[in-house]
Amino acid sequence: MACPILRLFLLSIPYTILPIVIVHIDFLTDYFHYLLFCKDKAFALRLRKILGFYPRNIAVYREALIHRSLNHHRPQEQKKDNERLEYLGDAVIETVVSDILYHLFPKKKEGFLTSMRSKIVQRSSLNRIAKEIGLVELIQSTHINHTHNSFISGNAFEALVGAIYLDRGYTHCYRFFKERIIGKHIDVNKVAKEDDNFKSRLIEWGQKMQYDVVFEVVDENIVGTNSPTFRSRVCIEGIEVGSGFGYSKKESQQHAAKEAMRHIRKKTELYKAIVAKRTVTTLSEGEKQAPDEEAPAGQTILLLEINSEIATPQNPIPE
Repeated sequence: MACPILRLFLLSIPYTILPIVIVHIDFLTDYFHYLLFCKDKAFALRLRKILGFYPRNIAVYREALIHRSLNHHRPQEQKKDNERLEYLGDAVIETVVSDILYHLFPKKKEGFLTSMRSKIVQRSSLNRIAKEIGLVELIQSTHINHTHNSFISGNAFEALVGAIYLDRGYTHCYRFFKERIIGKHIDVNKVAKEDDNFKSRLIEWGQKMQYDVVFEVVDENIVGTNSPTFRSRVCIEGIEVGSGFGYSKKESQQHAAKEAMRHIRKKTELYKAIVAKRTVTTLSEGEKQAPDEEAPAGQTILLLEINSEIATPQNPIPE
């Protein structure tokens, strides 16, 4: 009986205000579900402040906030963590962000959209969002400081989105990102202007200047129970110019590249040493030719450019 009455009620509503009415009906349904069926009202209210709606399946949100470090002292049958939800949430976030960007930038090409999505869903961004929305306070783990390990918070955020998807579906995931994340915690216009792939920029600069740029992981440790850490360094012409720490090889190399670019830009003597090393390398390569051979024209020009640069270094490292 209720369904036909509701159908007649919705048909009688003017088309222009129908979406508003549906949203209010959805809110009232959630609220009554919260009042009548929710057993953990305090936790549900905290989630309501983060999500913008009342959760229904509380258990799946609880699971989303359990880090695997809690399993080490639990019996096998009681072990539970958020890794499966993290896997699901990762895929949902990529889809939702792609959807939002596709409609926000109707004239932009695939390359721009892919780059934008990559910046938004990167680990540091998700970690920051988790902290800003208050999700970090709800994570259960054996780590005292969740912000110390840059994986835990970002992974929990992905798991949270996975929980939203299982509890309420794609539409609520989209609304959560569109209304709660984009604009409030992510400025898409600012992101569009940023270029934070320091490793790529440094490699491109090295190719342009014909310098040998090498990244290598020099240290790998396990912090606590399950948190690997990495230290990487970057060498240009065999000279170490920067090092970086991170919770993945990629993160540590990005930090190393960022430091290297700062050092090269500010330390003239370091850049002179790189140029001088390149000169020695080029001269050594030239000496390997037969005595009666002339150096190729391109090599001669390069030598003149390098020798000139040692005297007056022109450092075109990108800002």
